[in-house]
Amino acid sequence: MESESKDIFSITDVKILVDDFYGRIRANELLAPIFNGVIGNNWEKHLQRMYDFWQTILLETPAYSGSPFLKHAKLPIAKEHFDTWIALWYQTIDDHFIGEKAEEAKWRAARMSEMFQYKLDYYKNNPAEPLI
Repeated sequence: MESESKDIFSITDVKILVDDFYGRIRANELLAPIFNGVIGNNWEKHLQRMYDFWQTILLETPAYSGSPFLKHAKLPIAKEHFDTWIALWYQTIDDHFIGEKAEEAKWRAARMSEMFQYKLDYYKNNPAEPLI
């Protein structure tokens, strides 16, 4: 953790978190092929969407709307992908931030990971299709 770590208070903090996190994703041998395969050359657009998402979640600023699960419903991802994703998320937060919002960011990501895994398992084992 950096000696001058602070909590997540602003959109600037959210951008630091998101930019560093996705830099780690893009360098990770397990996750990079999946993310790069889906996002391609649209990283700038994806990062902006993630700024909006985490700003909405953590700063309670209504910047994001949509259903994140649907974008992930057909991806070839399993528990190991989620475990790697959450580990990178926690490491990124710990390297930059400390405090209530930082802990909330970890908690919310862990809940999202659990929910996505549950839904993905459900759709893999049932004939139903996710609603669009």
